[in-house]
Amino acid sequence: MDIQKVGFGIIGAGMIADLHARAITQLDNTALIGVFDLNPDSAAKLAKKFNCRCYERLEELLADPMIQAVTIATPSGKHADVAIPAAKAGKHILCEKPIEITLERTDAVIQACNENNCLLSPVFQARFSRPVQLVRQAMRNGRFGRMVLASAHMRWYREPSYYTGSNWRGTWALDGGGALMNQAIHLIDLLLYINGNPEQVFAFSGTLTHSIEVEDNLCATVKYRNGSFGTIEVSTSCAPGFPRRLEFSGSTGTVAFEEDRITRWEFANPIPEDEEIRRVLSGKADAKGGSSPMNINDNGHVSQISDLAEAILNGRELFLNGQEGRRAIELICGIYASAKSGKPYYFNY
Repeated sequence: MDIQKVGFGIIGAGMIADLHARAITQLDNTALIGVFDLNPDSAAKLAKKFNCRCYERLEELLADPMIQAVTIATPSGKHADVAIPAAKAGKHILCEKPIEITLERTDAVIQACNENNCLLSPVFQARFSRPVQLVRQAMRNGRFGRMVLASAHMRWYREPSYYTGSNWRGTWALDGGGALMNQAIHLIDLLLYINGNPEQVFAFSGTLTHSIEVEDNLCATVKYRNGSFGTIEVSTSCAPGFPRRLEFSGSTGTVAFEEDRITRWEFANPIPEDEEIRRVLSGKADAKGGSSPMNINDNGHVSQISDLAEAILNGRELFLNGQEGRRAIELICGIYASAKSGKPYYFNY
C-alpha cells in the first residue's frame, strides 16, 4: 500500500458505516482495507459494495498490519467495547458521536488512546464547515462584544419505525438518551465550541410521541461561564422536520444559522467581508436530517477523516481530539441529571 495512504478498517456495518466507506474511498490519503460487524451478512454486503475485505472476527481486523486506523460505527453504548481493544492494538480511531454514553466510559476510551499513543478523533463534522469557522473567528475577534445569549433549536421528526426497527435506538443502555444525545449532540458541541463552557443548567424532558425509554422532547436553560444565557430545545416529534438552528447574540452583534446557511450576520461595527459572507452563505436551509436520518451528506466526514489521516502521516495534532469530544457529553449528562432531579446541575471546572 502507498505509504502516503492510511489504511482504514470500519467496525460496524450499519447505516453510518456506508457513509464512512464513501468518505474513505474518495480521499487521496486513505484506503479502505476492510470491515467487521457482529452481523456477518451486513459486513459482507458492505465489503462487497466497496471491494474490501470482510473480517470474521474483530481480532482479525485489529491484527491486520495494513490497517493503521479504524472508524467506529457501532451502537453508541458499545463504542468503548471496540475502541479500547483498538487502542491497545495501536490503531488510531475515528469514533462516531458520542465517544461513549457516560463520562466514565468516555474517559476510559480517552485514557486507552493516550496510553497507547493513538489519536482519537470524535465525529463532530459540523465544526469543519465554513459558517461555523466564521462564527468562531468572529467570537474570538470580539465582534459580539459582551455575549448575552447562545441558543440551539432542533425541531426534527422521526417516524415510529425509526425506533421500532432498531434494537438499540431509544434505549438508555445503548443510545444513552434520546433527541438530545443522539440527534442534538452536534448542536451542543457547537454551542460549547463557539461560546465556551457552561456553569449550570436546568432542564425538563419527556417522551411525548414515541414508545421509547428515552426522551423525544427536551428543553433546557443554560448559564455559561462567560456570563451569557441560552436555551436548548430539541425534539424528534415535530412533523415534518425542520432545519437545526443556532443563534449567538452579544452587545455588538448577532449571528444565526440554520444547518449550513447563515440567516443573520449583523454587527454594530461592520467590516468589508460581511457583505460577501451574507451574499455567499445566506439563503434557505435544507432540512437535511430533520425528517430522515438518511438525509446527510458526507462532506464533513470527508474533511474529518482526511484530517485524521494527515495527522497520522505527518505527526501533527488533530483539529478535533478526544478531550474536545468529551465536552458535549459532559453537558448532555448534566442536562439529563437536571431533568431527572428537577434541580439545577452545576459544572465543576
